[in-house]
Order: sequence, then C-alpha cells, then structure tokens
Amino acid sequence: MKSINIIYESDIEFFQDQLLNWFSENRRKFPWRNDSATNYELIISEVFLQRTKAETVGKFLPTFFKRYPSWKQLGEATEEEIQSFIKPLGLYKQRGTRLFKLAQELAKRNGRFPKERYQVEEISMMGQYITNAYELYILKKKSPLLDVNMARLLERFFGKRKLADIRYDPYLQTLAYRVINIEKSKELNWAILDYATLICKIVKPKCEVCWLKTKCINILMQRL
Repeated sequence: MKSINIIYESDIEFFQDQLLNWFSENRRKFPWRNDSATNYELIISEVFLQRTKAETVGKFLPTFFKRYPSWKQLGEATEEEIQSFIKPLGLYKQRGTRLFKLAQELAKRNGRFPKERYQVEEISMMGQYITNAYELYILKKKSPLLDVNMARLLERFFGKRKLADIRYDPYLQTLAYRVINIEKSKELNWAILDYATLICKIVKPKCEVCWLKTKCINILMQRL
C-alpha cells in the first residue's frame, strides 16, 4: 500500500485521468460554466458558491444578472438593496455588506482587478479561494478551487492534512496545485467539485461505484 506521506506522480496521473473521464459523462451544467460567461459573472458566481449549494446558485443567478448585469450596475446599488436581493440565498447581512464593498471597488476600477495576487486578496470578499478562481478563469492560470469539498476528496484519496484550516495547510495546498497542474486545469477543478458532491459525499460516500477505489487510501484502509 502506498504511504500517506508520499504522493506518487503515478497516483496523481491516475486521479486526473479517472476524474476527467468521469466528468466527460457526468458533468453538471451551470451558467458559470458556459463559454459565454463574462468575467463579472464568473467572479460573482464564485462569491455565492462559497456559502450556497451550486444548484441553488444556478437557479438564482439569471435573476441576479438581469438586475445587476455588470460591476457598474451592482456598484450603483445600495448596501441595503444588495442585502435584500441576496436574502433568498440564505446569506447574512454581513455577506451583503462585503458584496457591496466589492462592487464599489470594482465599479471604480471599471471591473479591472489589480495585477498582483496579494492586492487582489486584499479586496473585500476575495481571499484565497476567489482569488484562485480569478487566476483560473480570468488569468488562465492553473489554480485550484480548493474548498472543503475538494479538500475532502483529495484527503480521502491521498491522505489527511495536519492543519484544521485548509488555507494554511502546506501539504494540502501543495497537493492541490500538483493535482490541477495539467492542460485541462479548469475542467479538472470542476470534475473534482462535481465528484465530491455526487460520489465522494460527506456522509455515505458511494465507494462501491467510485472510479478511484482501486487506489483510494480511505477505501483501502477500510479493508484492513
């Protein structure tokens, strides 16, 4: 059995190939995955996806973008108006306040983000995850959409992290970048998120139909 402390390149390649093959047959369809999605739509989608299920966000976005089709229109809205409009997503007022601040700053910049990553992360609501999404979608860099779902799948297959906060765990951060470092980085990110939602669930994962089960540490450990 492979050691949980060593990540072999062959295991990463197996993981990549299996997930992309699975994704080609089972991918979920969402507005932000359309080729026509604008940079504004991509970032706003990721803002909502941090706290809400993808299916719920997918249904809500057409209404939101009809009301606020650009950073300019969103930047012209009041804080209270934004808070009220996103309430159906179950987001707290604090979330609306942060989205308001993000809209204000981006409207002033005409939708243009700073060039340096550390400057982007300093913008309200951006942080590590959405900055990674910005790099992946807009700058076309190979950045992981590392959230609790991706972390769960990576840890079950490759081995556990040590730190509670995924943002600061060096093992998980390094692993995530290694895994998505392929030409189809965007598609692999989506494949991982879909697989974690549909197969490698938090409760009652579907291990019996898992495409990764022959090399998954979590499944192999259960058999001992």
